[in-house]
Order: sequence, then structure tokens, then C-alpha cells
Amino acid sequence: MVERQRDRGRARRGHGGGRAALALAVMAGIVASACGCGASGGAAADGADGGTAAVRGAAGTLVAAGSARAVTSMEMAAGGTRVTIRGEGGYDFRRRIGSLTVTLPKDPTGSPEHRPITELLSPSLLYMKNRGAGVPAGKWVRIDSATLADGNLVTGGATDPLTAAELLGSAGKVSFAGTEDLAGTSVRHYRGVADLGAAARGAAPYARGALAAAVRGKGFGSAAVPFDAYVDGEGRLRKVRQRFTYLNQGKPVTVASTTVLYGFGARVSVLLPRAADIYAGRVRD
Repeated sequence: MVERQRDRGRARRGHGGGRAALALAVMAGIVASACGCGASGGAAADGADGGTAAVRGAAGTLVAAGSARAVTSMEMAAGGTRVTIRGEGGYDFRRRIGSLTVTLPKDPTGSPEHRPITELLSPSLLYMKNRGAGVPAGKWVRIDSATLADGNLVTGGATDPLTAAELLGSAGKVSFAGTEDLAGTSVRHYRGVADLGAAARGAAPYARGALAAAVRGKGFGSAAVPFDAYVDGEGRLRKVRQRFTYLNQGKPVTVASTTVLYGFGARVSVLLPRAADIYAGRVRD
């Protein structure tokens, strides 16, 4: 899992130059060596349950909630070996920014674990510390999501929680899978399929660039994104699992991204790095 922490302030657009190379370095050796598996499907018909409206309105409901703690995971598998990237943190939905402490798995060779990566998130920008060879200690790297072939939906090892909710705005074929208990909270479980193209056209301005980049950049083998969404009694999205068909060197790889939200209203306070602390050079794997 990859969890997200909180962040504050207003993000600025990233530098040009080596952003594409940097993005590839973020997940080099992880996505490149994995292919995922995921499941989708529907149970009972949605009917009068209102599931389609509840799922499509997830982003607006989160903004109204203000903030939350978050846990996310990104899973891939290859040759019987499952790779999971984990993290935790929080997100300020009104400021549209958050922070995660991301833990990468051990290398298949058994080499020591990587240092945790700090990620500062927004629908348009990603800042990372402790990721990439050649980056001076204490420096941050910055990526503009709109420059990436996948809109940074999977490249950074986690899907921005608010962007994930915006993607649900295109939900179709929604079915009600039943009522479940999620960490002591009763939630309604819905299944369906989102569409990247429709989501990009209908998303709020803050998320439109990243979603449009995912369509324009052809980083995915399919625009269809099967999902499972869990909504509480107040209409808040508590958990979402989305399955992307990511293209790795032209080959489709299923990447399952899960976000769990809890502790709504939690104080979120994270400072963006100063311009002097941002590394603009080339990042090596």
C-alpha cells in the first residue's frame, strides 16, 4: 500500500527538461518488472439504491469533508511474485494537496530496502524526496503530471486520492455488491467501470490536466478502469480500488491501486519545498 499524508499551499508548475526521464526513474525496476492482476464484476443491480450518483459524486463529497488520513497500495505481479508499494499519510481535499510516506519493496536480488520516499501530492504536481540516484541529499524532484504518459495515475507508486475520486465521475455499469464493515464503519460496496476519456472531459479543472494526459499520452492499454468503491452512511468515499491496464514497453500490465480514507477532518499541515530545495538535474535509476 501507499499512504498519503497531508499538504498545504499552492503547487506551481514543474520545470521542463528532464521531467519525462525523471518520471521513468520513479518506478524503474518496479513497474518495469511486474505485471498485475485484478478483479472486477457486479452483483445486484444498483436500482433505487443510488449507487451511480454516490460514486460519481465522490470527489465533491470529499472536498466537502475537508481532509482525511489515507492509506494506499499499488500492486503488480509477475511470474508468481507480487510487488506491493506501501505508504501512509493524509490529504487536504480543499487545498487539493497531500503527503505520503512511501515504502518500496525489497529488490528481488535481496538487496537492502530502499529508504522511505516522501511524496507531496496534488492532481497536477508530484514532489519526491529520497528517490533517484544522483539527487543531492535533502533535495526534492518535481514532476508535472500533465507531462507523463499516464498522468501520474500509477507512475509515482500511488494514485492521488482526489484524482482517483475524479475518475469515478465517469463511473458506469455500477452495481450494488452489498453492505460491509470496513474498520468498524458500515459501508456500501459498489462495483463498476470508469472511463479515462469521459473522466478527463468531465473532471474539475484541477484534475483535468492529469486525466487528459493519461488519455493523450496513451500510457494505458485501455480507457476502461474497473473499480470497487466503498461509501459510508454520510456519502463519503472510504475505500476505492482501481485497476489500470498500464503499458510497459508496449506490453499491458495490470496495476491495482487502492486508497483507504479515514479520520475525516484530521488536521493536515505540510509545507511545499522552497524553490532552492528542488533539484532540476537528471535523475538516474
